Parts: sequence; structure tokens; C-alpha cells
Amino acid sequence: MIKASFEVLQPGNRQSFLVRKFDQWEFDGPYHFHPEYELTFITKGSGKRYVGTHMEDFFTGDLILLGPNLPHCWKLANIEQTQHEAGAIVIQFTADFLGEDFFDRPEMQDISKLFEKSVSGIKFGDSIQAEISVLLRGLVDDENNFNKLLKLLDILQHLAVTNDFILLDQNQSMATSSVSQQERINPVFAYLVENFRQSVSLDKAASVANMTPNAFCKYFKKITRKTFMETIIEYRLNYATQQLVQSDKPISEIAFESGFGDVSHFYKMFKVKMGLSPLNYRKKFMRDLNIINPAISA
Repeated sequence: MIKASFEVLQPGNRQSFLVRKFDQWEFDGPYHFHPEYELTFITKGSGKRYVGTHMEDFFTGDLILLGPNLPHCWKLANIEQTQHEAGAIVIQFTADFLGEDFFDRPEMQDISKLFEKSVSGIKFGDSIQAEISVLLRGLVDDENNFNKLLKLLDILQHLAVTNDFILLDQNQSMATSSVSQQERINPVFAYLVENFRQSVSLDKAASVANMTPNAFCKYFKKITRKTFMETIIEYRLNYATQQLVQSDKPISEIAFESGFGDVSHFYKMFKVKMGLSPLNYRKKFMRDLNIINPAISA
């Protein structure tokens, strides 16, 4: 049974926080959570990012801050074709890694507010990504642990004062869940993340949550503000949209690969969400892309 695995993180003896460089193989990790804050910068690669109930494409330059116990994973678009073409810088630290009251001090108020927002997951925009990229690389390359700490605080302050960000869980459905609720719902999303492109069973999901199907449906909607089936369709359509604009696969093939067993149902659901048929969506995307970058059609 696939579960949202709990990850145990241990900083080195001379460090109070973790700094790691990930390669392509780490992107195949499971949907997981941990009590540490996590700042992730994608140095190269693209695919799907899963944070709580949120699913979205990620690309090189993706910069995300996650709060404690927020389940997440990054999945590469095509792992067979991206060997040695994916990487990330990841920093992880506990809320009290500098002392229990450190971030309660007046000088830390901006960072403290940043941490409050991070419980929903924060995606930072283009205007701050390039600057943070330079600072992160400097932190990674610095061999002095004291300098590393100062650079981390500098990075957090930069992130705390920017207005170029969005919250990933707009409804804060995971952020406002209790620990017991998260422990019950996280394994369900782990099951969805790994299986939405295949046959997903309500009975199986209910058993993962240790509930009857009827009780599970009510519980799932209470926590996520969506029905179980709405969430599955949203995942499948999100994946299909990525395939439409990043591949030239036939639409019928994309429908089946995304988890739809019937092409006509895929067309219907796609048009309801996007306002266009899958074919017209692909054509519009290519037209818009050519307007932005005429060299593509040359």
C-alpha cells in the first residue's frame, strides 16, 4: 500500500540545517512529508509538482517554500529522457533550528510572517527567482558553516519581503487541517499521486483512510472542499493539458495515458474545464506561442 511517507532528516554534526543538491534520481522519491520547512529550487528539469491538494507543472527555476508536514513530491515529465537533465537545491530546517524564540524577535517579523504563509506552500515568481538562484548557489559553495547560516537568513529575508508569490493551496485546505486529519488524508493523496493515471478505486482510497466509502466521501469533501471524483478528474486533466502542449501525441493516446477510459468523456470533461476542445486548446497554445516567439514557426 502506498502511503505519504514520513521522512526523517538529520543535519550534520556541525550544521543546524540541511543543504543538499539533488540529481535526477531523487525526483523519483515518494509523496512524503516532514516537520521541517523546505526551500526547493529546481536547477534543471520539468514535470509535475504535488503539494498537498495542489498539482501543477514545474520547470527550471521553480522556487517553492513549504511549511512543516505539508506532503509533497516532484515527478519528472519523462524520466527516461531526462537522465542527467534534472537537479535541485534543497534546504530544510526546523522551526526552532536557531532556538525556540529566535523568529519571534522583532527583527525576524518578516520571516515569521513568511513561515505563517508557507503552511499553504509558496511559489515565488520570476522577479525573485534569478536573485535567489545566485544566493542559493553561493550558500551551497561556501565551506564556512557560519557564512552558510548568514546566507540562509539573507535568502529568507529576501523571500519575506517580495510581493511576487502565490499560495499553492488557495483554500488552505491542508494548512487548516489538524495533525490527525493530515495523518488520515495524506496517504489518500499519496495513493492518488501514484495511481490517478490508472484505475482509481473509491473502496481502495476509503480503506487507505480506514473508513467506509460513504463516510470517506463526506470526509474527503470536508477536508478538500472537492469530491473525490472531482479531484481525480482535476489531476487527469492537469496531466493531459501538459501532454497536449509538450508533445505531439494523438489526443486519444493522451486521453488514455491520463487515466480516462473513454475518449468522448475526456473531450467532455476537458471542454467543461478549459472552454475549448483538446485539439483547439493545442492549436491555440501553438498560435499564442508563435506570437510570443515568432522564431519557433520560422
